[in-house]
Amino acid sequence: MKILIIDDSEMIRNFHCYILKTAGFEVMTAIDGADALEKIYSGDQSINLIVTDINMPNMDGYTFIERLREDEQYEDLPIIIVSTEDELKDMERGYQAGANIYIVKPTEPDVLVENIRMLLK
Repeated sequence: MKILIIDDSEMIRNFHCYILKTAGFEVMTAIDGADALEKIYSGDQSINLIVTDINMPNMDGYTFIERLREDEQYEDLPIIIVSTEDELKDMERGYQAGANIYIVKPTEPDVLVENIRMLLK
């Protein structure tokens, strides 16, 4: 299973890559929503799930999810938001954009992997 990690922080991308590779997943990364859409639509990679941050330059996570959900090919692709934004309004906006799960940073590795496995069943 291939997972796309989207985060503008190299440290967070590397941390999530380590967690997911250790759990047996194949991983690719993007630095923001625009970079992610470019990689998704390049067509050379099939992605089974996305883990995205919210606050990023160029295209934030909400906009990325909304744009991806407009394409019926990706309307059911599982998406997990992992963000430092912990207010109810942020979570509601994430779910309204089309996220399946919202996790507040710092990321607990077991929680992230458990949620991914649940969505991929």
